[in-house]
Amino acid sequence: MKNPTIDNAAGGGAAVRGRRARLTSAAVAFAFWTTMAGTTMPTPLYPLYGEAFGFSPFTVTVIFAVYALGVVAGLLVFGRLSDQIGRRPTLMIAAALSVAAAAIFFVTQNVAMLLFARVVSGLSAALVTGAATAALAELIAPNSRVRPATVALFANMGGLACGTLLAGVLADLAPAPLRTPWVVIGVLAVLALLGVTTIRESAAHRSGFTMQLQPLHIPGEIRADFLRSAFTAGAGFAVLGVLTAVTGLFLGALLHQSSHSLTGLVVFIAFACTALGQLLNRALKAAVALPAACLGLIMAAGLIAVALASASLVPLLVGAAVNGLSTGIAIGYGIASITTRSVPQFRGASVSTFFAILYTMLAVPALGVGVLIHVSSLRPAGEIFSAVVAALALTVLFSLVLTRKAR
Repeated sequence: MKNPTIDNAAGGGAAVRGRRARLTSAAVAFAFWTTMAGTTMPTPLYPLYGEAFGFSPFTVTVIFAVYALGVVAGLLVFGRLSDQIGRRPTLMIAAALSVAAAAIFFVTQNVAMLLFARVVSGLSAALVTGAATAALAELIAPNSRVRPATVALFANMGGLACGTLLAGVLADLAPAPLRTPWVVIGVLAVLALLGVTTIRESAAHRSGFTMQLQPLHIPGEIRADFLRSAFTAGAGFAVLGVLTAVTGLFLGALLHQSSHSLTGLVVFIAFACTALGQLLNRALKAAVALPAACLGLIMAAGLIAVALASASLVPLLVGAAVNGLSTGIAIGYGIASITTRSVPQFRGASVSTFFAILYTMLAVPALGVGVLIHVSSLRPAGEIFSAVVAALALTVLFSLVLTRKAR
């Protein structure tokens, strides 16, 4: 015969554990969102920094590229940190770095401090991405209505999208446009830090800290698909990088628009659509996903070239959206291929390699565009860049067609 008192106690205990898990997951997701938002806060502020410190558009691309290279370095050196010391301490370090980056931006007086702040910001992004994604997978039950991967996706891309829009709105409406955004994101980062200090550790096993580079690994069993998806997503990331670095310059120089909110909106659309593209990938057949992404990137490159040639805002907005969707589809396809078709013991290294390629392609083309702007002007630099992106996507598309014909 069942004891109702014991049953009620067990049910109450399960409810408390469920509520605690939801609060813990929310704290992790908030820290993830806040850290990623902090990394895109400078985007609409670059024109203001250029006026304050007297630097050129090329310097803007250098400042942006330093962030992306900081992410790559963080992935390679500290990619396994949360496996070694635990999710909670790694999230605390990431949130603390986010607070530090906001503080450095708040007091910055020159380009050197901007560069240092971007490196710190890049390291915070590298640390939080792996730790928060793993923690959410461990904290959210497999039978939950919301999948851990979906929460991680919206915390990651949602933070990237919202950070630039938030900074743009604050720069337009609030006093001290180079100070107020950093006060707001600094307060949010402090709250995130306090939140993750209260959560329980979710990693069952920790190996202990060892200082070593994360080995890069391209899975041989899916080498062709890995490289095609990485270069397709990388082409989209290159566009995201250039949009993040020079949208403010485009709006100011060609459209004579001084709205920082509008700059933030363009980049918000690009990153938000990247998240939607990853969700859309789940509904596409594997044989369709990568060709669709390539065609989308070619279309987006054409739209951005038209926006530059005609000094028009609408093609830029549509191009940002199409590029984001295509990039998200390519990312989703690549991650799905790695996690379902590669050797399990090398999946972590393969995912790190995938994102190292993406963030490298986020940084290097932005530098190239900066050089082209320096030697010519924005319009031809953007048109050449658009042609290169379209050519890369077209190359991957031809490779897919030739492979299927061979089969």
